[in-house]
Amino acid sequence: MGIVHCPPDTSAEELDAIIRRDGALVIDDLASAGLIDRVGAEMMPFIDATPMGSDDFSGRMTARTGALIARSPSSHELIQHPLILDVAGRLLDRAKSFQLHLTQMISIGPNSPGQAIHRDQWAFDFYEFPADYHVQCNTIWAMTDFSEANGATRVMLGSQDLPNSFEYTVDDTVPAEMTRGSCLVYTGKVYHGGGANQTAETRCGLNITYNVSWLRQEENQYLSVPPEVAAELPDDLLRLMGYQLGAYALGYIDDVRDPLAAIRDEHVDRGPSFATTPR
Repeated sequence: MGIVHCPPDTSAEELDAIIRRDGALVIDDLASAGLIDRVGAEMMPFIDATPMGSDDFSGRMTARTGALIARSPSSHELIQHPLILDVAGRLLDRAKSFQLHLTQMISIGPNSPGQAIHRDQWAFDFYEFPADYHVQCNTIWAMTDFSEANGATRVMLGSQDLPNSFEYTVDDTVPAEMTRGSCLVYTGKVYHGGGANQTAETRCGLNITYNVSWLRQEENQYLSVPPEVAAELPDDLLRLMGYQLGAYALGYIDDVRDPLAAIRDEHVDRGPSFATTPR
C-alpha cells in the first residue's frame, strides 16, 4: 500500500481522518512554484553557510537550516497555511492550543545514506503519550521533487499505533514521493525517516512542525526570532510562535500578563478564565 495523495481542495476533516488512520498523507501541489522559488532564494545564503550534520542521525551529508521566520518572510505563508493550520487544530484537539514546534530546511546531499527510522515525538524525552493523544502535527514541504531515488521521506504507514520497541526494516516503509510544492503531513507518532539519496542532486524539504502548547518547542522561537524582528510580525503569527498561554497558567509574564504584551508593550487580554472541565 502506498501513501495516500490528496488534492489541495480536500477538506481538513477528511485529511484528519486519513492521518489518524494511516499516520501520514501527501497533499499534492499545495504551494505555488513562485512561492517555493521565493522561500528557496531567501534561504539559500543560509543553507550554503550551514555545516553538515555531526552524526549519522542528523546526516553527515545533510544540512539542517532553521530560523525561517526571521530569515524568510515568504515562508510565513507556508507556516500559516490555512488548510495546514486547520488540520493541525483537529489532530491536536485534546489540548487548549497548539504552537509552532520548529522550522527547518533539510537539504540531503548526494549519496547520503538513509536516516534511522524514528518518531518525532521522541523529542519529548521518549515519553510514551496515550495512543489517542496526538502531540505533534508535522509537515514537510517539497522544495524539490521527492523521489525514492533522491531520498524521499520514508513512512511506515499505520505505525502510529505501534509500541516504542519492535523489530522493523526499511522494507516496512514506503517513500513519500511528491512533486515540488506538495506537502507531506504526518503525526508525530508515525515511524519515518529521510531516505537515501542515490542521485547527484540535493533533495530539499522544508520541515514545519506544530505541537501542543503545553510542551516545549524544539526550535526556540524567542531566540531564533530577535525581538526587533518579532515586533514587526502580526499577532496571529506571534501567537503561533508561542506568544500565547499554553494553558490557563502556562507561559504568562510578570504580573500574570499575556506574553504577547512583551512584544506589543500594551495591555493584552489574557483570554478566558480557568475552566475545570478538560477538552
